[in-house]
Amino acid sequence: MTTILLALAAAALYGLSDFLGGVVSRRASVWAVAFVTQVTALVFIGAAAVLGGGTPTGAEWAWGVVAGIGVGMGTGFLYRGLSTGRMGVVAPLSAVGAALVPIAAGLATGERPDALTWGGIAVAFPAIWLVSTSTDPGHGRDGTMRGGSGATDGLLAGLGFGLQFTALGQVSEAAGLGPLAFGELVSVPTLIVLTILARGEWRPRERASLFGVVVGGLAAAGAVLFLLATQSGLLAVASVLTSLYPAFTVLLAATVLGERIGGWQGVGLVLAIVAVGLIAAG
Repeated sequence: MTTILLALAAAALYGLSDFLGGVVSRRASVWAVAFVTQVTALVFIGAAAVLGGGTPTGAEWAWGVVAGIGVGMGTGFLYRGLSTGRMGVVAPLSAVGAALVPIAAGLATGERPDALTWGGIAVAFPAIWLVSTSTDPGHGRDGTMRGGSGATDGLLAGLGFGLQFTALGQVSEAAGLGPLAFGELVSVPTLIVLTILARGEWRPRERASLFGVVVGGLAAAGAVLFLLATQSGLLAVASVLTSLYPAFTVLLAATVLGERIGGWQGVGLVLAIVAVGLIAAG
């Protein structure tokens, strides 16, 4: 039950982070917001790592590097996809990928969920997809529609977040937060390189991009809770439940911004509840 609660709390924080990040990105460069977000996460997690101590092994430091490359890659491609393609394509692919990669890794390392848990995982995938789906096309900062579906960016973002989740699942409780903080350090230059390759602007020039500090703080807390969730239970369970974060983003958009929840999104939210119930009963 601890794993379930921690993973759902991580999903809520990631969902709130994405919601606020989406609002801020309407007023500033998405790349600059992503940069401020990652730097802020690095500061918060770095400070917590110093205060919390821990004795990471060499392998756990290496997994921190993998996690950093993953989160930098995931954040970069997600933001690029959302700014140039269709949100209803990019978001579902990234969320499903973030769940699928750790499940495969968990099975490869000997994890064997029971039947009810498997049922919950099976229900969670369509829930993630449906709740993330939007019929609205992607728009740029200037409000104009951009071309492309963003499917490639969604797949690459999902692979990146999946690598992050998988790598963090290999970090033991005794390691503390050091590998996670090291990963955040690695994520910053990774994101900058991707921004340059995409011919974007990572330096925060608009005042609105500084609100990425709040987004980064929430993302940092979510990452810490996800790490604790993987240390208290199965990686497959923690990753699937955390990947339900789009449900919280959708609910916040409906509550705060008054956005309408589409019919299929409503089905996805119901399926998400069913998935959590099955996994909790497993």
